Amino acid sequence: MSSETKILATASYLPERVVANEALTQFPASTLPLIAEKTGISARRYAADDECTSDLGAKAARQCLERASVSPDEVDAIVLATSSPDRIQPATATRVQQLIGARRAYAFDVNSVCSGAVFALHVADALVRSGGARRVLVVASELYSRGHLNPRDFSTCACLGDGAAAVLVGTDERGHTVVGTILHTDGSGADLIQVPAGGTMLPYARMERPQDAYFTMRGKDVQDFVLTQGTAVVNELLTAHGVDRDDVAFVVPHQANLGVLQGLAERLAIDFSKFVVTLDRYGNTAAASVLIAFDDLVTSKRAARGDLVVLVVFGGGLSWAATLIRI
Repeated sequence: MSSETKILATASYLPERVVANEALTQFPASTLPLIAEKTGISARRYAADDECTSDLGAKAARQCLERASVSPDEVDAIVLATSSPDRIQPATATRVQQLIGARRAYAFDVNSVCSGAVFALHVADALVRSGGARRVLVVASELYSRGHLNPRDFSTCACLGDGAAAVLVGTDERGHTVVGTILHTDGSGADLIQVPAGGTMLPYARMERPQDAYFTMRGKDVQDFVLTQGTAVVNELLTAHGVDRDDVAFVVPHQANLGVLQGLAERLAIDFSKFVVTLDRYGNTAAASVLIAFDDLVTSKRAARGDLVVLVVFGGGLSWAATLIRI
């Protein structure tokens, strides 16, 4: 058995309903071409009426276990990253556990908004390295189209979609090696990306503005944060592990928008052709986006054995993180 933490399998699930930009008819027709022009997004997926966050996550989780040839009973823990849970309580991970039949696994949620998947992956890595679990299923699942999005807010509704992804983490000889992860948080920016109402700070019963029930972000401030801290954390990660940027085969970023990703590539001096981009098809799926893109890279077989891949994420909190993986 390997002493290194490995990603044994990956999977993703995108709902069947495709919502092209032209279908967002609540906005003036003259503005719809701006979506692709400004964000790079041509379509996104919306969950079916009978699907909730745990349903999406369970579908990705089942496929991941099938690809790994691991039964649900062999899973010791489930760590689910989401900022759009089924309910405020209990943890959405508990329903994923029930749906996939992982009866032996303990299960809990992680919420670092769009950074959540890498935070969850680091928790799984720590559990495996400490002996607290042999196999950990990391699931990232988001369903923003129902409740989280203000249908009249062009800046958010046009960008976000639904989806889920999963990776199975363990110590088997096979798989992709988790070399290391760096996590950061700056709570002074907690108001930049938020859903103001629904918690103890502003219960729905005390809400005076309907828009406080919806996801909001201060776009210019967020973009500055992403370019500054996204660049810094990748450089910090590469320095920590003695990796030259020219030796990075692929960068798998949170799928924010195309302009931000191009700006990040420019600041990192890494050719944009190395960036894995799925937002054109799926939009921004919050915590799920980086693992959906990583699954896309793995299943496309573009990466070769030994390739170094950087996952970099940034989101509410403010939070940002990066992971180095050897394929």
